[in-house]
Amino acid sequence: MPFITTSDGTEIFYKDWGPKNATPIVFHHGWPLSADDWDNQMLFFLHKGYRVIAHDRRGHGRSSQTWEGNEMDTYAADVVALAAALDLKGAIHVGHSTGGGEVAHYVARAEPGRVAKAVLIGAVPPVMVKKDSNPEGLPIEVFDGLRESLLANRAQFYIDLPTGPFYGFNREGAKVSQGLIDNWWRQGMMGGTKAHYDCIKAFSETDFTEDLKAIEVPVLVMHGTDDQIVPYHDSAPKAVELLKNGTLKTYEGLPHGMCATHPEVVNPDLLAFIES
Repeated sequence: MPFITTSDGTEIFYKDWGPKNATPIVFHHGWPLSADDWDNQMLFFLHKGYRVIAHDRRGHGRSSQTWEGNEMDTYAADVVALAAALDLKGAIHVGHSTGGGEVAHYVARAEPGRVAKAVLIGAVPPVMVKKDSNPEGLPIEVFDGLRESLLANRAQFYIDLPTGPFYGFNREGAKVSQGLIDNWWRQGMMGGTKAHYDCIKAFSETDFTEDLKAIEVPVLVMHGTDDQIVPYHDSAPKAVELLKNGTLKTYEGLPHGMCATHPEVVNPDLLAFIES
C-alpha cells in the first residue's frame, strides 16, 4: 500500500488513482473516518478523467496510530508533505467536516501553485465551540460529551452516531442505509482511540478565521440546512463572509453526511465548480 513518511516518522496512507498528468483532486475526510469515505466521489471524478487522491489523516484509517501531533497544525503539515511527495500542482482540495478545517488550514499555508480551488462541505470553519467571539457556537459541554462517549464505549458510540444525527437517519421518513452505518463503524474502528480523542479538540476549538481570510483561490462552501453535527447557521454563511472569493451553496434539508446520502446531488455541483 502507498504511504509517505512525515518528518516525525508518521506513515500516512493515501490513494492516488488516475492519470498523473490530469488535474488532481485531493479529498480530506471527516472525523473519525478515512479516505474510504470518499469512494463515491473518487470513482465519479476518476471516470471524468481527473486524478483523484485521498489520504487517511494521522491516527485514522491505515495511517500510523499517533499519540501526538493530532491537531490542525500537524494535519496541515502532513498535507504539505503529501503534496510535495506527489508533486501536486493546481490541485483542487475538497474537505468534509473536520477535513474542511484541514483544507482551510492547509490552503492558507500552501506553496504558490499547489492549489487552484478548494471546497468545504459541511465543514467546521470558522469555529465550532461557543466563546465570546462566537456566541452562536456549541457549548464546550457538547464536545465533552463526545469525549465521554468515546471513552465509555467507542464501539457503541461509533454505531450510534451514524445511526442517528450524522446521516439524518433519526429524522422521520429518512431512508436508512445499514450499509452506510456499518461502513462508518468500520472506518472509525480502524483508527486510533487516542488520536480520535485528541481530534475532537482539534475540530471543535480550532479557530479558522485567519485561515479563511488568507485564502486567495476560489472556494465553494456546501452545507445542508439539517446538518445536526456542524450547525449551518454558525458555519457556512460565516465562512463565506470571511473568504475573499467564496461561493455558498445551501442544500435545504440535507444532513451532515450528504456526500454519502445524496451523491447524485453533491457530485454534479462539485463538477460544475471544478470545471468553472
